[in-house]
Amino acid sequence: MKDLSLHILDIVQNSIRAKATLIGIEIAEHPNENQLIITITDDGTGMSPEQLQRAIDPFYTSRTTRKVGLGLSLFKQNAEMTGGNFKIESELGKGTKVTVTFGLNHFDRPIVGDLVGTLVILICSSGEINYVFKHQTLSGVFELDTREVRQVLENVAISDPGVRLFLKEMLQENLEQIQISE
Repeated sequence: MKDLSLHILDIVQNSIRAKATLIGIEIAEHPNENQLIITITDDGTGMSPEQLQRAIDPFYTSRTTRKVGLGLSLFKQNAEMTGGNFKIESELGKGTKVTVTFGLNHFDRPIVGDLVGTLVILICSSGEINYVFKHQTLSGVFELDTREVRQVLENVAISDPGVRLFLKEMLQENLEQIQISE
């Protein structure tokens, strides 16, 4: 995959297929340690120890529509190419946590990409799934919890075009304030 936002989209789609109702996406930039850490958590069905052991095998997938599952293995490979690492934890019936560390300034680190577009698509297209997004840099922290957004919206759907536009602009402005690094 060409950028990190597509990796995030892929992992979150796994969470959605695992019937998650709450998905956390956290990005932490630590320039002093030369690290970019992406953590994705969910409260989905989780995986058995056997499934967890095979999860990063590109020739294994739990999906019946295709015979390969490249998402996790490519994410792991991209992290390791930058001197980073990949960790996946899961418990059946409780959910999954994927933590990927990249060398922040490494030449081989994929760019972040269209993070705002990815978040807006996920938030506005996932029905009743809630998201907690957090991005931390040396310049500050931005957090968004869609449960709070839904509460403010009352009877307006989060997929409403006006809400979609508002979310896009709000995400863009706030992420620019904390200076996303590329």
